Amino acid sequence: MARCDVCGNDYDRTFAVRTSDGRDFTFDSVECAASAIAPECAHCGCRILGHGVETQEGTTYCCAACARQSGAEAIRA
Repeated sequence: MARCDVCGNDYDRTFAVRTSDGRDFTFDSVECAASAIAPECAHCGCRILGHGVETQEGTTYCCAACARQSGAEAIRA
């Protein structure tokens, strides 16, 4: 069995994730995976589990509303 990198649970159904920058993780749930590797909205801080939106400068938001509230004018979907 393997131990989750986030919660420490020793579980027989863990899964491994390798990020695009080469980091390796072990998780026991999608919840733990999201809390560790999903990006955060630059405005509200929530984890972005969908596509989100990104400014031309590379700032990521969970939605266009958060981007606008932060003053972003040009965003990419």
